[in-house]
Amino acid sequence: MAHQNILLIGGSGFVGGWIASRLAELGLRVRIPTRRHEHARRLTLLPTIETVVADVNDPDTLVRLMQGQDAVINLVGILHDRDSRQPYGRGFARAHVELPQKIVAAMKATGLRRLVHMSAIGTAADGPSAYLRSKAAGEAAVFAAQGELDVTVFRASVIFGAGDAFLNLFAKALALAPFFPLAGARAKFQPVYAGDVAFAFADCLNRPETFGQRYDLAGPQVYTLRQLVEYTGELCGHRRPIFELGDGLAHLQANLLKLLPNPPMTPDNLRSMQVDNVSDGQHDYPGLHPTALEAVAPGYLSPRTARHRYDDFRLRAGR
Repeated sequence: MAHQNILLIGGSGFVGGWIASRLAELGLRVRIPTRRHEHARRLTLLPTIETVVADVNDPDTLVRLMQGQDAVINLVGILHDRDSRQPYGRGFARAHVELPQKIVAAMKATGLRRLVHMSAIGTAADGPSAYLRSKAAGEAAVFAAQGELDVTVFRASVIFGAGDAFLNLFAKALALAPFFPLAGARAKFQPVYAGDVAFAFADCLNRPETFGQRYDLAGPQVYTLRQLVEYTGELCGHRRPIFELGDGLAHLQANLLKLLPNPPMTPDNLRSMQVDNVSDGQHDYPGLHPTALEAVAPGYLSPRTARHRYDDFRLRAGR
């Protein structure tokens, strides 16, 4: 069965925008639920995109959203949770565990079979952070339905591209600070380009050989966090001295930053970085040739290439 009508849950976010653009480019019809229309306003410019104000955490609403659809993509994820209970807080439980369970139940109720689910590299039931443990529980929830549903899970490293909240976060901080105190400086990442993520999600929809599989989404090179911050500084024209923080100061910094409304770092994030955010090389998506960070990042971080940044956004809008 060709999947032409796609329910894209979490489609109004950064990665969702890239995937929606790719699906629209392929001529697929995409329904994107959102809490407010303005959150997804930019996506309404894309052909074949429908946005619907809806609460995806309501089981009855999920069933209604799935009417007339052929497949479901779930991208919902959060990085922070102020609730510190074990094994993971209420926010992580709601977004990463309970929502996938509700999606599976609604798919069974409506007869939908195809589900593509976003997870993260490093997830494990006994992982050091609540984020990683909750992501693992979400994976378990969708794979428990294997047989009744056709499930594919992608485990992504950090995702970069125009509009990201990763390299752009460093660029903003470097522009303001005379020096940069860095927790987790030696943590390893294998950043993956948002365009490659969009390719994989769209490509797998009608490939039966991907059913029941987990794939890593990672770029061609591994970097330490320090290397990524230094490279960002070079591109944006704000090179700063970087001071690596030891464990004690790193936890102090994370505990202070978590008090901010949208914290760039929390103690749980720091615990996540105890696990290298790197693919094992054994679960690569077939046919994906990952794009190098150096081929993309200058186009949206360097002030000398503003025109390229504008062209990148035009590409995403299909213009």
